[in-house]
Amino acid sequence: MSPTAINLRAARSVFRSPTSPRSSRRCSLTTIWRSSFALLAAALLAACQPAGPKFKSTDLTGADYGKSLALTGHDGQPRTLADFRGKLVVLTFGFTHCPDICPTILADLAGVMQSLGKDADRVQVLFVTVDPERDTPELLAKYVAAFDPRFLGMYGNAEATARTAKEFKVFYEKRKSGDSYSVDHSAQSYVLDAQGRLRLFVRHDRIAADLADDLRALLGETG
Repeated sequence: MSPTAINLRAARSVFRSPTSPRSSRRCSLTTIWRSSFALLAAALLAACQPAGPKFKSTDLTGADYGKSLALTGHDGQPRTLADFRGKLVVLTFGFTHCPDICPTILADLAGVMQSLGKDADRVQVLFVTVDPERDTPELLAKYVAAFDPRFLGMYGNAEATARTAKEFKVFYEKRKSGDSYSVDHSAQSYVLDAQGRLRLFVRHDRIAADLADDLRALLGETG
């Protein structure tokens, strides 16, 4: 059984939302693809840069967004991008009650980290919740650790969450679902280099196939 399948099954056994009926598809794929299309259009413009490393993901070098982040880690420590200087940062957005796309992304990222071996120590995965109302620090800690204990859950109040999502061009929207609610959100991930600069846009369905090689290429820039 693949590491992705193992991580995905383990995470779902650790956390299953009693308020998230399976009959409701909470992360609309239509929403994901619509927002991803807009992001890819912007990404293609940013990709017209001088020759450098050949990436499988979309090269965002020189993009004019994704420059700041100020949230709190699930460990209670306030964090900005400056706190991760010297490491690559893989940034993704989601929420712990997400039924499918979020656990799949995190399981794929866990597989990527495993494939990097010792180089994984030079990479930090950040999972930013778009549901701070329900995603407490304790819940985030339990959720991300089910995939990889090195992952860091990030949260803020409603204002900080909206500001961060806007900075990284991430769409999210709360939707009523029976007596509870779900959150539709875009599903891209980003990679920032060791200097904190936005470098890559990664489609959710290409993480397992492309990301490890792209991270190795970026790690090669810093030796």
